[in-house]
Amino acid sequence: MNYILFDDNEVRQHLLPLTFTRPVCDIRIGILTIKEKWEHDLGKKVSVKTEDYLSVKYPLVVSKKEDNTWINGCILPTPSLVKALQKLKANEAIFSGSMLVAVNSGVRNINEFPGKGNKEVDKDLKKVERLWDIFTKNGEAIEDDFNRLTKGKKSAKVSATNTLIGKKIFIEKGAKLECAVLNSTSGPIYIGKNAEVMEGAIIKGPFSLGEESTIKAGAKIYGPTTVGPHSKVGGEVNNSVVFGYSNKAHDGFLGNSVIGEWCNLGADTNNSNLKNNYSEVKLWDYAEEKPVSTGLTFCGLIMGDHSKCGINTMFNTGTVVGVSANIYGGNFPPKFVPSFSWGGADGFVTYDIGKALETAERVYERRHKEFNKTEKDIFKEVFSLTSKHRKG
Repeated sequence: MNYILFDDNEVRQHLLPLTFTRPVCDIRIGILTIKEKWEHDLGKKVSVKTEDYLSVKYPLVVSKKEDNTWINGCILPTPSLVKALQKLKANEAIFSGSMLVAVNSGVRNINEFPGKGNKEVDKDLKKVERLWDIFTKNGEAIEDDFNRLTKGKKSAKVSATNTLIGKKIFIEKGAKLECAVLNSTSGPIYIGKNAEVMEGAIIKGPFSLGEESTIKAGAKIYGPTTVGPHSKVGGEVNNSVVFGYSNKAHDGFLGNSVIGEWCNLGADTNNSNLKNNYSEVKLWDYAEEKPVSTGLTFCGLIMGDHSKCGINTMFNTGTVVGVSANIYGGNFPPKFVPSFSWGGADGFVTYDIGKALETAERVYERRHKEFNKTEKDIFKEVFSLTSKHRKG
């Protein structure tokens, strides 16, 4: 069986700006991305059907020798769903209400599927359909991934200088911890390969720290929180997801938030995650072209890839920042900051695409990676797609 994760077009629109630069299945929730979860549970690599401008980086593979099973990329795998997929016959589909979950079909374009099926699964499937799902469902996702990755394995030992509370703590080989407090009584704690937790850090699960990432000295981390690979995080963090290759290395508060890749939050950056009148938080939605109700009292900052902010930046409750924005200055910037914007509360101008590309290239070089033609082409396409939201 050949497996393909496809973007649900409606869901993808609701998950912008994070999906400007990745397919839905490349969203990190829990320890792993959705794609990584499926590859683990299926025991094989999967390909992706996404937007044309992303397809060079995320290529589609349609097999001529095997059956092709297309899986909705917003859905997280479960043992029962994996078994159901493996039993699908040609042209059989699985639905959850009106949502196509999976189909065994030879069509090259999933949009060509006629939309009929005779199988139904639980409507309470684990899925990511809105931006706030990423942090509100992160605790359960960490628990699931913890069980995936640690089953039958033994945690590495750590120095006696650390205080470990609870039994659900797993340390991968090469991780460094000294004089840290890890409390897993409210959820598991996973420390990835070659990661570091510095002295004085206090971590309360559920929590995941990715490979080669660092929790800075004296940090206070409240779960459910995920820090993806190759990131640095300090200060106070609560119920947030950092996808990877991003830094919040200094003091300041980040709560009920999602930070994409290649972002940097300046020293003493803070976000509000609760309105003063305790009312429901609204969040900008690209599909609706307006703020929409989240149903949440706590909702902080959503930041697209490659965006950055200067020291002492303050983000209001329910702020959405696009791709490659550069924010600085006093007072609160708007609750919606378009992609490739340069400025702050006093106003924005368009971030010159040439300068944005130069910055991205430098950031990649610092991590010994190449900002190649494929990445540049994606950048240019996102710049074009988002032009309607910029005023100058």
